[in-house]
Amino acid sequence: MDARLTRDAGRAYPLSIIVPCLNEAEEIGEALDALAPLRQRGAELIVVDGGSTDATLALARAKADLVLEAPRGRAAQMNCGAEHARGDVLLFLHADTRLPAAADVLIREGLGHKARVWGRFDVHIRGRHPLLPVVAAMMNLRSRWTGIATGDQAVFVTRGAFKRAGEFPSIALMEDIALSTALMREGAPACLRQQASTSGRRWEKHGVLRTMLLMWRLRLAYRLGANPDKLALEYAAHK
Repeated sequence: MDARLTRDAGRAYPLSIIVPCLNEAEEIGEALDALAPLRQRGAELIVVDGGSTDATLALARAKADLVLEAPRGRAAQMNCGAEHARGDVLLFLHADTRLPAAADVLIREGLGHKARVWGRFDVHIRGRHPLLPVVAAMMNLRSRWTGIATGDQAVFVTRGAFKRAGEFPSIALMEDIALSTALMREGAPACLRQQASTSGRRWEKHGVLRTMLLMWRLRLAYRLGANPDKLALEYAAHK
């Protein structure tokens, strides 16, 4: 594991934003620029790379407090970031997802309501396809009904609750579903109506309906006990 430190030694942070990435040179600069206002207000910004072969690392080092390299896989990368984070609250953010304005304030208020220990944002899917708003609305509604959040919704959690939940399990897919299930034992999430915006590139590339049906089928298979490694292979073939 390699790390580059730009943060102040010994400093505590109210919020640590952890961004796992892999060959995201086209996205990472814009993603980190979008987080600059939160960083200026005291948030810690951590990028965890899973073995990029493009310029991702070089671009990230100029704009993050801490850049780490970890074994490939979102679960391993996010756990690595959490291990090195100094924030009281951890926010896990995909490189192609953008937070709403004043996300740090919204998180603080959301966790303060009924003493919540974790939560997520509603999601908006960027793209031109007319079905993308429908997909996003269904994701948000399902999340409110079940209490389960996906990575596109920018999950945030107190450090203590994350540890008690056992962190992200070492599985190749559905790590966000597994963590949400464990966190539900800590209580219901703060479901914030402000929207995180995520890229619709995978939906538009392979077809919105096809991708939606695939994700439903993979989640059902996971719930029924399917091996996440096998599900990950099927998901990778769809990318």
